[in-house]
Parts: sequence; C-alpha cells; structure tokens
Amino acid sequence: MNTEIYVFKVGSFQCIAVSDGIFAYPDHTFFVNAPKERLGKVLRQHNIEPGQIIAPWTCLFINTGQNRVLVDTGGGRGLAPGVGNLLPNLRAAGIRPVEIDTVILTHGHPDHIGGNTDADGKPAFPTARHVMWKKEWEFWTSGPDLEELEVETNLKELMLALARKNLPPVQDQLDLVDRETEIVPGIQAIAAPGHTPGHMALTISSSDEGLVSIADAVLHPIHLEQPDWRPAFDLAGEQAMATRRRFLDWLAAEKALVIASHFPFPGLGHVIRKGEGWHWEPLETTR
Repeated sequence: MNTEIYVFKVGSFQCIAVSDGIFAYPDHTFFVNAPKERLGKVLRQHNIEPGQIIAPWTCLFINTGQNRVLVDTGGGRGLAPGVGNLLPNLRAAGIRPVEIDTVILTHGHPDHIGGNTDADGKPAFPTARHVMWKKEWEFWTSGPDLEELEVETNLKELMLALARKNLPPVQDQLDLVDRETEIVPGIQAIAAPGHTPGHMALTISSSDEGLVSIADAVLHPIHLEQPDWRPAFDLAGEQAMATRRRFLDWLAAEKALVIASHFPFPGLGHVIRKGEGWHWEPLETTR
C-alpha cells in the first residue's frame, strides 16, 4: 500500500486519504493524565516503546462529482521535519490546488491549518471556499492566551503564531457555520467541541454508504480503550472527554466507517464496543 495516499470510495464519491507526513510526539502529550507505569504497560501492549508516539497527519480529499473538497491542509512546509507533504501528495494523485473548490478546516491547530498558505503567505487553494465553525474562527483570531493547555509555552506561542499566519489570508474566501449543516451536498458539519471550542467532525454520505471524519475528537486508538486518558492539546478537557464518549457510543452503534486524522495511516476503520470501553478495528487495506 502507498503510505502517502490511499484511494477508496463512499458510494459514488471518490475519496483519498492524503498524508501530510508523520510527527513524533512525547507520549505523555497524548495521555497527559495517565499514570506513568500504567501508560508504559499499555503502550507496550500496543507494540509502542514508551517515550514517543509516532502519528501521521492525514488529510482527506473527496470528489463528490459536483465538488472537490479537501478536509484540512496539514502543517505546511517548514513547520517540522517530516511534514508538509500534502501538496506534492495531492499532485501525485493528479489533483492540482486550483481544482479544489472547498476547503473544510476542522479546527485551528497548526497541523490542520498550516497548509492554508504558500511560501508567499497567499492562499494555497486560491479558488476554494474555506469553511470553519464560527466559534473556532473567533477563538483563534481573538488572540487567546491558551492557559488551559498543559503544554510548553513555546508550543502555545507556535500555535498562536501559525493561527495569525494562516487564518487571515483566507478570510476573503471564508464561510463560517454556527450549526450542524450541509456544507456541500453529501457532506455535513457535526459539532465536536472540547479539543477546541469549535472543533468540527463531518459525515460523508453517498448512495446509502457513509463515512465519519472525526478529526481530533479521538487522537489515538488507545483512547478508545482508555477514554478517560486525555491529550494535553484538549482546550476543555471535560467537554472533550464527553464529546469523545458520545462519539464512540454513536460510531459503535452505527457500525460507521471512520477516518481519524492521527490514527495509523490511512486512519480508516470501525469502533467496536468492548466491555466498558471500545476497540479500534482498522480497515484491511492490503491490496
């Protein structure tokens, strides 16, 4: 399997999971409140050596036949080694930036908006309508202090700097949503607050088939089994936990096909109820 793009269909919609790259996170940032010894044991059970979580940054392209939609823009070039590969991977899939008519920004973290602009600070998708939750836009453009985040000061400063760099240039192309609504035919915005104030998930539906893009509502498969372990990046921890549990209940009950931004590439699979928690069953993608 190509580890940069993965092509699949949802009904008549052509979908492509597109990698922006991979990033190594200190393991405690994904599970900030997990007991250290317990965390080490669980990581080893998942064949992860304690210390780092290697996570992909996955974007989603959807050709509905009427619209060409990109969900999130990755980190952009220069943010960190190993990321910023969205545009070359789109081109490798035969997709030019000018062909994308809708960019959906699930939330304002750097790995989801960093590719909004090019090296000259101009919109990287110059003909695309950009869509974001109104509360999310207002939060990141208000100059928040991010005191709630349990991360280093320099990371908070980076988040704010990249919001200032990558959001204002797309303002003239921007549509803000303030309720669950259809963005283009077949793609619906779903409120998923907590990770950020206006964090957005999506349902994608075509010909009685569906896909749920959960963005960062759940960051890692271990969060299904340990839903009370929370990432340091959640701005409102209790709300994020409630959203996570609500989504996991819903996804398991619906047997929905799910794509998650930071699960092992291509991030596709199903949520299965298991005891008091849940289990991630990745989609078989071997060809």
